[in-house]
Amino acid sequence: MKKTFTFMGLIGCLLVSFLVCNSNIDSKQQQLSSEQAAESAVIATALANSNQNLDNDAISTSRRNAITRAVEKVSPAVVGINVIQLREVRSNRYFNDPLLDYLFGGYRFRQKVQSLGSGFIISEDGYILTNEHVVQNAVEIVATLTGGKKYQAKIVGSDVTSDIALLKIEDTNLPFVKLGDSNDTIIGEWAIAFGNPFGLFDIGAEPSVSVGVISATNRDFERQDEHVYQDMIQTDAAINSGNSGGPLVNSNGEVIGINTFIYSGSNVVGTSIGLGFALPINRVKRILRDLKENGSVNRQFRTGLKIDNISQLHARFLGLASTSGVIVADVEKNSPAERANLEVGDVLIRVNGYQINTVEDIFEVIDRTDVKGGDVLTLTVLRRNRQFETYLKLERIP
Repeated sequence: MKKTFTFMGLIGCLLVSFLVCNSNIDSKQQQLSSEQAAESAVIATALANSNQNLDNDAISTSRRNAITRAVEKVSPAVVGINVIQLREVRSNRYFNDPLLDYLFGGYRFRQKVQSLGSGFIISEDGYILTNEHVVQNAVEIVATLTGGKKYQAKIVGSDVTSDIALLKIEDTNLPFVKLGDSNDTIIGEWAIAFGNPFGLFDIGAEPSVSVGVISATNRDFERQDEHVYQDMIQTDAAINSGNSGGPLVNSNGEVIGINTFIYSGSNVVGTSIGLGFALPINRVKRILRDLKENGSVNRQFRTGLKIDNISQLHARFLGLASTSGVIVADVEKNSPAERANLEVGDVLIRVNGYQINTVEDIFEVIDRTDVKGGDVLTLTVLRRNRQFETYLKLERIP
């Protein structure tokens, strides 16, 4: 009996020891599981944060593109221009009597008016390009840079025909833009317009930016208020009142034009409907040196050529089928016309590719293409039923 109890006691001890060991093992396993779970949670959180950072970096990278880089590059060189102009105003009420006012007219007087526009710095020493109509008759010009710093600006040179003006502010190490090649403009490529629409530059001290595409190139217009607008760049980037004189830029951050005028279908003057036009920068380059050195553009030139309309008598004598074209009536000695190998009796039928029917057509071509001394005209000539081309270099008159 004693042996039985002893054996049973031994079994009980072993059972208790087993249970205690299992309990310890379970406890350790639970501890390990908790630690692993905590470690897994830390790893999962780290991975989630890492993925979130990667997503944020990807989004941030995707937001920055050629357009935003061009804006960052050009914006510091764009200026808002505020002008006080003298304008002539006519009053129809002089005698305060409708009949006398009608018979004798009113009177004219000058008054100061405020206007605004845009411009852009083209050199670190403070030369600024804008439209001539922005600063016409100005008695005071204030240029505001990005950041709000203001400068008194002076007109270095201006040209009514091309509607271009060159201004100067006194400072150094200024941000400036790169002038591109407007002949390389592609229809459909991105176009970015910078400027000071409705004077908003004064509120935030930074230019407004609008984006569109190049809609067309080489748009020619009739003379407008003494301005000749030829080879204009058309864009649907929004251009509004106050944008005149600001840069039109490609996605490389190069200036390809000067925002100049719009067509507006709204009763609100100067409101964009997607028909904006910019002066091609290559045309600006042609006269920039003249504006800087002389303050104006000398368009006087000599050809040594006398021409006349073709009469029926001329046509019969020369055996011409029609009176279209102009006849060379005289060629001066030692003149550009003589050096172009022109002869009396030659018939000019095209100038720079434009069809010529009368003398007035030649003057219109000269007017439309804005030629000056040193330029070369391509002439298509008919001589004794043989057609050929020659080149007439216009001689500059000091």
